[in-house]
Amino acid sequence: MKSSRYVSDSAVLRELGVRLAAQRLTLNLTQAQLAAQAGLAKRTVERLESGSSTQLSAFLRVCRVLGLQERLDLLVPEPAPSPVAQLRLKGRTRKRASRQSADAGIGEPKPKRWTWEP
Repeated sequence: MKSSRYVSDSAVLRELGVRLAAQRLTLNLTQAQLAAQAGLAKRTVERLESGSSTQLSAFLRVCRVLGLQERLDLLVPEPAPSPVAQLRLKGRTRKRASRQSADAGIGEPKPKRWTWEP
């Protein structure tokens, strides 16, 4: 995303949403799982991924005034699928998290839910 001061907020928000969704899918998380682990509502994750977050729009405006919008690529880099993932997808883009197999949770600690600690 080559963001500049001339790119609209909605275009930047859409691209950030696409990148967030791609990263979530890379980690094989559903929107509900991500929301639970982040301490958010699922609807909030949906809004972030669709690019319709008003809070993020305000954040972009502040970044634009401070001259930081060009650095958003560092914050949320463009995802690069692995060669194995490219072969599996056969040119398509991934849309959903895959089902967790019954053996996937054995021996792995359950992710801790995020909580606010003052």
